[in-house]
Amino acid sequence: MDLNFTPDELAFRAEIRQWVAENLPKDLSHKVFNSLRLSRDDMQRWAKILGAKGWLGYGWPKEFGGPGWTAVQKHLFEEECALAGAPRIMPFGPVMVAPVIMAFGTPAQQQRFLPGIASGEVWWSQGYSEPGSGSDLASLKCRAERQGNTYLVNGQKTWTTMGQYGEWIFCLVRTSTEGKPQTGISFLLIDMKSPGSTVRAIITLDGEHEVNEVFFDNVVVPAENLIGEENKGWTYAKHLLSHERTNIADVNRSKREL
Repeated sequence: MDLNFTPDELAFRAEIRQWVAENLPKDLSHKVFNSLRLSRDDMQRWAKILGAKGWLGYGWPKEFGGPGWTAVQKHLFEEECALAGAPRIMPFGPVMVAPVIMAFGTPAQQQRFLPGIASGEVWWSQGYSEPGSGSDLASLKCRAERQGNTYLVNGQKTWTTMGQYGEWIFCLVRTSTEGKPQTGISFLLIDMKSPGSTVRAIITLDGEHEVNEVFFDNVVVPAENLIGEENKGWTYAKHLLSHERTNIADVNRSKREL
């Protein structure tokens, strides 16, 4: 087996390297190389630069506005961005929830949510873990009760990374208590500006504010924000996790640091 890159792949790497060198702001790479704190504006600025090029959703297929790159091309893109000192792409929108919307969302949901993710305009957060429901995620208790054309959401999420910046959050919520715990979970998109939504900082041992608690107190969510079928959220969550876990591996930044 020949594991060397092909001439076309090497040409692709060179193209990415040149573009990143010409478009990555020097103040951002300075912060990354010197392990300085990146602000929301810093991270959003790079996301919007990539979005304008059509590369924030670099893993997306062409049918949804992505470049349709191969796995090797995606790896080379990630590697060149990391080597140049680019801020990490916040994955919650383009890497995590977008594939779920593409696979299980309605055409209306795709048209509504994907453009804001692709452009870097909308900051997404993840609402999975709860107090007592982390590794045992199926035991989650955050409740969404159907009331006509809306859901009434009550409960708490925790360890919400960068949730202080969130504008939308994708949540696993309990819509049924019948049967196995996994069968009563639904996948809901919630506007974090909704009345009754509260974000509270968790300050970690190093004094940083990266994770948060999120509270929902009688938050009204349109039923049209339900992804797929009610009580099928566990299936959609597993689809999302296949993207999340490979992203967390972060091979490219690790190689840069080594």
